[in-house]
Amino acid sequence: MNHFTKLATLDWTILIFTLVSIVAYGTWITRKNRDVKDYLKGGSTSKWWTIGLSVMATQASAITFLSTPGQAFNDGMGFVQFYFGLPIAMVVICMVFIPLYHRLNVYTAYEFLEKRFDLKTRTLTAILFLIQRGLAAGITIFAPAIILSVVLGWNLLLLNIIIGILVIIYTVSGGTKAVSVTQKHQMIVIFTGMVVAFIIIVNKLPADITFSKALEIAGASGKMEVLDFSFDLNNRYTFWSGIIGGTFLMLSYFGTDQSQVQRYLSGKSVKEMQLGLLFNGLFKVPMQFFILLVGVMVFVFYQFNEAPLNFNPDATKTVLNSQYAEEYKALQEQQAAIFNDKQTYIVDFINDNNETTKTKIAEANKAYEALREEGRTLIEKAADAQQLKVEKNDKDYVFINFILNNLPRGLIGLLLAVILSAAMSSTSSELNALASTTTIDLYKRNTGKHTEEDMVKASKLFTLGWGILAIGIACVANLAENLIQLVNIIGSIFYGNVLGIFLLAFFIKWVKGNAVFTAALITQVIVIGLFLLNEYEFINLPFLWLNFVGCVIVMVIAMLLQSMSKNTPSEGLEAVGE
Repeated sequence: MNHFTKLATLDWTILIFTLVSIVAYGTWITRKNRDVKDYLKGGSTSKWWTIGLSVMATQASAITFLSTPGQAFNDGMGFVQFYFGLPIAMVVICMVFIPLYHRLNVYTAYEFLEKRFDLKTRTLTAILFLIQRGLAAGITIFAPAIILSVVLGWNLLLLNIIIGILVIIYTVSGGTKAVSVTQKHQMIVIFTGMVVAFIIIVNKLPADITFSKALEIAGASGKMEVLDFSFDLNNRYTFWSGIIGGTFLMLSYFGTDQSQVQRYLSGKSVKEMQLGLLFNGLFKVPMQFFILLVGVMVFVFYQFNEAPLNFNPDATKTVLNSQYAEEYKALQEQQAAIFNDKQTYIVDFINDNNETTKTKIAEANKAYEALREEGRTLIEKAADAQQLKVEKNDKDYVFINFILNNLPRGLIGLLLAVILSAAMSSTSSELNALASTTTIDLYKRNTGKHTEEDMVKASKLFTLGWGILAIGIACVANLAENLIQLVNIIGSIFYGNVLGIFLLAFFIKWVKGNAVFTAALITQVIVIGLFLLNEYEFINLPFLWLNFVGCVIVMVIAMLLQSMSKNTPSEGLEAVGE
């Protein structure tokens, strides 16, 4: 199905006006950068609310607003457990990381590692960041582009380039301050759009279905199970993986990833930085809960309105144009029969709220999911037969499909602006951080002294270069099972190792640079190996645990290597003023 004609003039007007005004505002207000401090640290003038919103906008990419509702539609509210470690991480970073970064007056997190260890450890850690964040920058462009190209009929290559160029314009022009000031406006657009979408979804439910009844229906279908205290490693998202793996992931992401560190290093003072991060810790989990709840309400909406067997229109088109068309149509007929039966069960459940009808609803939804799985199998066969590349897993298409087919004119444009604003906000932070790290940790450190003008010029060129590379990665990227998981998987492969290096720097004063450098190289090979073993099902280790495992491995190996060394232990953090 091609929805290109569904965008009315009003939608186009709202979409284009929102995006162009954000880019123009960011470019204009930050057009003058006197020196490298202005360009890379925003002149260190940001207030706590700017920092808080900028930190949230950096993490909340378009993937969040496309994938998370689809995640809830399929699996319920359990994904929110992924963020349970975030408040803990924010407190630790406020107490340990921020005071040290501020005291050392660093531009990047990795400068600290040279002061504590040596140049090669700083360089290695910076390179690990550049690899994983460079890949992620491409995915944050590609994620909304691939989905919008499918459902709107837009050219994927062109969409990748447009999103990338819009971000490059104001990020190259204004640096860190441009990223921060535009993210405030982007978050306003995002919050407004999601709240409006939620209200409309609830209002589109049948007149006798109140919000509380909608929650009951979702609960009967197993979508409201927020907490899972099991230790089953087959469950990717549990309370324990969120508290342990999530804490380590968030510590590494917010404490050592330059795309986040740069957001709060622009703060006016330590207090402003700390308040900004605590603001994020306080509101991020409720925000994710709300976005998941939007997905659950979409699920409830489709209890009363027949859903497609697969939400990816390209996938449906592919299978219906193949020799498997009749089999797929038979599945669609079975789905329609299940839908009709479910209407009776839901009415009975609303009237009686007894276990029998609740069981019938759960069984009907289980049968529906089984049909969807059969449909995905047929789609895969049809794509293989036609030698086409089609994404059979449609989690990322659920919310955008709902938007385009059920929201009124104008609001479609607003929600598309939400998705593209989120893509721009997170990508701009990533490009800004990639350029800062390249400029400060690699270029300046290894090429000698430069004038302020040279440094600003180099930063702009590196921002442009990383932007072009991100567009290139977006143009050759492939879809994973779920885009939000793909970004977190990439992070988890690198973050544990990087966090372990920083924890050694902060707390294990007798470990020296050579031991850490060697341990980091060994650990990265081990973590990649563990990930591949899990992918090929030789072991069972969900990706969230890689953050914890990587962190522990690098610390243990570094301490063992240092213990075996004949060198005198260093004074560690005392050398940097502790």
